[in-house]
Amino acid sequence: MARKYFGTDGIRGATNVSPMTAAMAMKVGMAAGAYFQRGDHRHRVVIGKDTRLSGYMLESALVAGFTSVGMDVVMVGPMPTPAVAMLTQSMRADIGVMISASHNPYADNGIKLFGPDGYKLSDEAEAAIETLIDGDIPLVPSDQIGRARRIEDAQGRYIHFAKSTFPENLRLDGMRIVLDCANGAAYKVAPSALWELGADVVAIGVTPNGTNINDGVGSTAPQALAEAVIANGADIGIALDGDADRLIVVDETGMIVDGDQLMATIAASWARQGRLAGGGLVATVMSNLGLERHLAAQGLGLVRTAVGDRHVLEKMRSSGYNVGGEQSGHIILSDYATTGDGLVAGLQILAEVKRSGAPASEVLHRFEPLPQLLKNVRFAGGKPLDHDAVKAVIAGAEAELAGKGRLVIRPSGTEPVIRVMAEGDDLGQVEQVVDRICDAVRKAAA
Repeated sequence: MARKYFGTDGIRGATNVSPMTAAMAMKVGMAAGAYFQRGDHRHRVVIGKDTRLSGYMLESALVAGFTSVGMDVVMVGPMPTPAVAMLTQSMRADIGVMISASHNPYADNGIKLFGPDGYKLSDEAEAAIETLIDGDIPLVPSDQIGRARRIEDAQGRYIHFAKSTFPENLRLDGMRIVLDCANGAAYKVAPSALWELGADVVAIGVTPNGTNINDGVGSTAPQALAEAVIANGADIGIALDGDADRLIVVDETGMIVDGDQLMATIAASWARQGRLAGGGLVATVMSNLGLERHLAAQGLGLVRTAVGDRHVLEKMRSSGYNVGGEQSGHIILSDYATTGDGLVAGLQILAEVKRSGAPASEVLHRFEPLPQLLKNVRFAGGKPLDHDAVKAVIAGAEAELAGKGRLVIRPSGTEPVIRVMAEGDDLGQVEQVVDRICDAVRKAAA
C-alpha cells in the first residue's frame, strides 16, 4: 500500500523540510486525535521525544494539534521509544507519540504513532490518518479544547518496568558495565536502571546538547564503546541508539557483538528455561546464515521476514513467537514489550552473562558468521531489477550459491538504491557474485 507521508517507521525526514515541519506535526496531531476519539470517555495522548533540538518545536506543534480536536496531552519528555509504547498502554491512553528519528543524525526527526495497545499502527490506520491530514479536520468548541500537562514520574515508571524484566534471583553486583546512550532518549533512565540493579556503571553518550545525538556514539558507532570498555577494564559494554529501541554489545575484549549473536544467546537461554515460544525465533532476510545453521543444530527454527521490525513483530504475533529481531540490534521480546527495547534486551544479555559466570566473550559468541557482503547501487530512475539481463545474472548467482549461501536483493524503501547482499562459505565467491550483480544493475540503470 503506497503511503504519502508514512514510511516504514512513521513519518521521518529533515526538520523544517516537508513533511517534517511544525505545520505538518500539528496536522498529524489533529488527524491522529480525530481518528482515535472513539467512545464517550475523555481522550488522552502520551507524547515522548528524544534529545534533538527540533523535538521542542515538534512537541509544541503536536500538542496544539491534539488539543485543538479535544484530546488531553500528557508529555513525558526525553524517553525511549519502548517507554512511550509501555506508558501508552499502562496509562490507558488512546494513542502514543514518539518524536524521534532513531539512529539518524540530529538534523532529521520523525513522528512514530502507537495505538492504545502499545503497538505501532497498522497500514490501514496510517492510511486513514493520511486521508484526514489532507482533508478538513473539524475543531472542537472552545470549552472542549484538550488540556496539556507534563508528568514527572514517567522515568521512574519505566525504570521500574525495565528492572522487573530482570530475573528476581540475580543482581549485577561486581559487574562493570560501560553504557553508551548515544546522547539520546535513554541518557537518564538506562544508567539508573543498571545502577539500581547493582552494576558499576561507566556511562558515555549521556550529555545531550540537542545536536550531538548519535554523533560518534551509540549503536551505529560502537567503536567509542569498544574503546571505553578496554580503557575501563569493563566486563561488557552496551550501546543503545538515539531512541533506545536497539542495542549493540561489546565484550570485554572490545569485540562487537551484533543482533544475530544476541538473539541466539537469548533464544538459547529461554529454550533452556522452557520459555521460548514457537520453537525458535523470527529474524529478517538480512540475518546471517550462520545464525540459521546454529539454531538448527540446537533443534530450533528461524523464520525470516522482510527487513523492518514491524514485519518481524507481525510474524511473531501471527505465529506465536516471543523472540525476534534484526541483525542491527532491534530485538523484540514480546513477553515484555510491544516493540524493540534496547535496555530490556540488554538486561536479558546481562542476566545470561551473570548466570554463566563466564566472560562475555565466551557467552555471546555463539556461532561463526558466514562471510557476508552488502553493496548498494544508486540509480537515477526506472526499475533496474525488471531488466532481463539483470534477472539472468541473478538467476545464475542463485544457482551458484545453492546449498552454499544466500542472496538477497531488494530496493531501498527510502532512497533510489538497490541493495545487493550475498553470503556463503567462500568469501571469494560471495565477492564475485555481488560484483557481477552490481555491474548488471548499473548497466541496466545507465
